[in-house]
Amino acid sequence: MGKEKLTSVEMTTDQLAEFRAFQEAKAAEQAKAQAKQMREDYREMVDDAIKTSMPGLRAVSEKLADYKRKVFEDFSAILDMKGEMFKMEKGDELDNQSHTFTNSQGTMRIVLGHYVTDNYLDTVKEGIAMVQQYISSLASDDKSQALVEMVMRLLAKDAKGSLKASRVIQLRKAAERSGAPEFIEGVKIIEEAYQPIKSRTFLKAYEKNADTGAWVQIPLGMTEA
Repeated sequence: MGKEKLTSVEMTTDQLAEFRAFQEAKAAEQAKAQAKQMREDYREMVDDAIKTSMPGLRAVSEKLADYKRKVFEDFSAILDMKGEMFKMEKGDELDNQSHTFTNSQGTMRIVLGHYVTDNYLDTVKEGIAMVQQYISSLASDDKSQALVEMVMRLLAKDAKGSLKASRVIQLRKAAERSGAPEFIEGVKIIEEAYQPIKSRTFLKAYEKNADTGAWVQIPLGMTEA
């Protein structure tokens, strides 16, 4: 195979500048075309990967959801019995959104229940108004001012515009300590207006590490694996 023949070409300064500009434009056009092809290849690879992965992910999700429902069904009678035992022992219905069950050997544990969103009936406004009226009637000494500030913090609504149930519990304790009938009645109205909304269920499983004795959670979600 022969060697490539080289040819010398004489150019003026303007011709050389024009030739270099042509080379740069050609290189830029090639880079642009290459970048476009890479974007097309990238989108095609993404589409293929999603198309390949989605059926399996959907199947895993459905299988996990089905098994979680089975676990809740398996514990349904247990929850009913737990409610009855609580009623016999405490004289009241069981009102708990989270339930923890541990085997007799203390090696396995399952926690299940419902996530709850705080919600109140419109009558909550009457209770809040009564509490605020009582607070505004207090003298302005340091002790009373501290109580006012604490109560106002507890009455502050969260980002969703609702009172947090945990704060209402603290509010009741403050009312009981005060012994003020108006304060106590206002908090009672707030508590009676509480109508929590159950959202999605949750299920957690744990096994105890034989070496460390620590509870190790079994991943039940894609993001936990």
